[in-house]
Amino acid sequence: MKILVINGPNLNLLGIREPEIYGSETLEDIGNWLDEQPDADTHDIIWFQSNHEGDLIDQIQSTISLFDGIIINPGALTHYSFAIRDAIASVNTPTVEVHLSDINSREEFRKVSVIKDECISQISGLGKHVYIEAVKTLVNHL
Repeated sequence: MKILVINGPNLNLLGIREPEIYGSETLEDIGNWLDEQPDADTHDIIWFQSNHEGDLIDQIQSTISLFDGIIINPGALTHYSFAIRDAIASVNTPTVEVHLSDINSREEFRKVSVIKDECISQISGLGKHVYIEAVKTLVNHL
């Protein structure tokens, strides 16, 4: 299975940004960890991160006929990017939304996801383990 993992704004600052919420590992650390997990190591997992909404949309659109699934951590774009929502709906690639922190126990605005309904699942609050759970979800979906 070929999976595109898309990470949005500020996730390039993992390990520095609010470690009490997001942990001390970098995005690269998490990617390396995921690649070593038994449930993931047999899959072709490609990582992408950008702070720019259009770049994320371009990556989502690139999955047509090339990827079997998407794992997306859209960061703050979760709460207001109808453009990302429309891109996910347009490509018809099974998508799992993930968040390192439990967005439902944080500020009110973080509880709203405009992309959730276009995804097959939303997983949050498990730290880096959201990524492996998303891989499992995609495998079980297909």
